[in-house]
Amino acid sequence: MKSLFPRGGDRGTDIALDELLGQLKAEPPGGRLTVGDQRIRDFLTALARKLLRPEVARRFPELASLGFFLRRSEIERAVRRITDTPAGEFHFPRGVVFHLPPANVDTIFVYSWALSALAGNTNVVRISSRSAGAADAVLDALNDALADADPVVAATQRMVTYGHDDEITAALSATADLRVIWGGDNAVNLIRRHPLKPSGRDLTFPDRASLSVISTAAWLAADETKRRQAVEDFTNDAYWFDQAACSSPRTVFWVGSDAEARPAQHEFAQLLAETVARKGWLVDAAMAVEKHVNAYGLAADGDATSVTFVGNSVAVLDLARPDAVPRRWLGAGTFPQAVLGSLTDLVKIVSPKDQTLTHFGFQPEELRELAQALGGRGIERIVPLGSALSFASIWDGYDLLREFTKITTVA
Repeated sequence: MKSLFPRGGDRGTDIALDELLGQLKAEPPGGRLTVGDQRIRDFLTALARKLLRPEVARRFPELASLGFFLRRSEIERAVRRITDTPAGEFHFPRGVVFHLPPANVDTIFVYSWALSALAGNTNVVRISSRSAGAADAVLDALNDALADADPVVAATQRMVTYGHDDEITAALSATADLRVIWGGDNAVNLIRRHPLKPSGRDLTFPDRASLSVISTAAWLAADETKRRQAVEDFTNDAYWFDQAACSSPRTVFWVGSDAEARPAQHEFAQLLAETVARKGWLVDAAMAVEKHVNAYGLAADGDATSVTFVGNSVAVLDLARPDAVPRRWLGAGTFPQAVLGSLTDLVKIVSPKDQTLTHFGFQPEELRELAQALGGRGIERIVPLGSALSFASIWDGYDLLREFTKITTVA
């Protein structure tokens, strides 16, 4: 096992399991952290400045969103949400939090860890050995920021990497007061084989799917500039992380008549292909084969009536029925689509597996009506095109800052 944060060298520092467990249980210098601890606030805002440096943002544009999330004003706003509590309600750190983030979205671990640290917890994060690129840039920034940080940060916050070692995962699970599991259903079930302490609990983020909904009337009424911006926003939502992020849209619904939707869908697909090419998103030959297999597999099963490929980067499938939504990943840039008569027709289609709905062309009252009609049966986020990947402290229906704290009440 290697410690990637704090680390002593470019490739991390070897650390024994017993040593790590001892560090997690030790009394940190300067006393234990508190909810909204100023020492953590200062460290996170220093990290934000490093992530927002032009040379970092140019190489990894997705880190700009992370840097924005960690800005001092955002941190202060988050802290107020859990410190401005009713009289007689007190929030305290939960204790030791063990995070197991996914490998396919290589910055999600920072959001989860940062909120838990802000809540005053001691954290240990397992970083996948497959993580690279943006994840390495984040780890570099974390270690750089540590030079000016209070010693309590290095003493309470650990990021490690190790292979599929059940002994390590079991020992860290048994130590944790809260275990945060990101990944597919199988990954969640595999981790859950390792018991927590009796007072511990899991916070899980299993397989999810996300959708987009576009008003045909609003699309046709929009000028060319607005249409192109909508497609660019959709592209950012879909193509970061090869459409594998849980909040990336996979199915597109058009609300309106079939006659009006057909030309709108065609224009959308053409603009999408142009935008993907201009932004330099590439889909390699192996991925293109994967997309062909999955797309024509849906057609063979009777769930798609037509399949159109625009180069390797865009595949559009007409669903045989609006409820024939494939919620598995079909390959980067694959978009089943269907037409609905009204926005509330989504209610009978949405499942508990659906997480984020991105939208274009609807009024706020229409979206609130939809949320009310869904009644919590699916879709925890309804956000504009371009905001699918914008992480928030309320995620998958969880208020994460509250999940990372425990509450004492005095009556």
